[in-house]
Amino acid sequence: MTIAVIIPTLNEAPTLQRLLPGVIALGFEEIVVVDGGSHDQTLARAASIFEQHAYPHGRCVPSARGRAVQMNTGAATCRSDILLFLHADTQLPVEAKSIIQRALRDPAAVGGRFDVRFEHDRGYAWLVSRMMNFRSRWTGIATGDQAIFVRRSVFERLGGFPEIPIMEDIEFSRRLKRMGRMCALREHVITSFRRWERQGPLRTILQMWALRFLYWAGCHPQTLTRFYGAVR
Repeated sequence: MTIAVIIPTLNEAPTLQRLLPGVIALGFEEIVVVDGGSHDQTLARAASIFEQHAYPHGRCVPSARGRAVQMNTGAATCRSDILLFLHADTQLPVEAKSIIQRALRDPAAVGGRFDVRFEHDRGYAWLVSRMMNFRSRWTGIATGDQAIFVRRSVFERLGGFPEIPIMEDIEFSRRLKRMGRMCALREHVITSFRRWERQGPLRTILQMWALRFLYWAGCHPQTLTRFYGAVR
């Protein structure tokens, strides 16, 4: 099974300098950087890294802004059997390719996600990551921080990510688990704690809980963005 990695970006040039060489080294068949209108040379930096590492299967794709739109745009350019959606500030485990392939040997499995840890695995960061993993395993719902992967055939049947301003990962994984078994992998991706540090851990936790409660209660994502603004 071939795997394509799709990375939505917005002003992530410095982050890609750290991320892309590591992803290239993992041996994926395709890597697509999908940019939502950066003003910091994100696409130029990505193209330069692909060239420096002589990686012929890397693509840099411009897109309308919006994580769901960008991920769908990237997916439309791919021909691999599996689509792996990766945030620019998230590092995959070194055996990610074989781990995903092994998980999807079961024909009943339609996709899955990794457990998550933060770069500094202590204090609030330790607590938040364990809560995220527990909640995800209990509910069967994944977030983009957990590096969601899915069979391309299933992704196409679902019509891709719902193109809503926030909660696209929650809604997508909710639909995905209706299609078959979701693999809740215990191997970890390592992600940045920058959002939590910027807003404060407690405030961010309360905000995310409030957003999810209102979403489950039927509040439209567009309305949520008017109340809460950008939460990425």
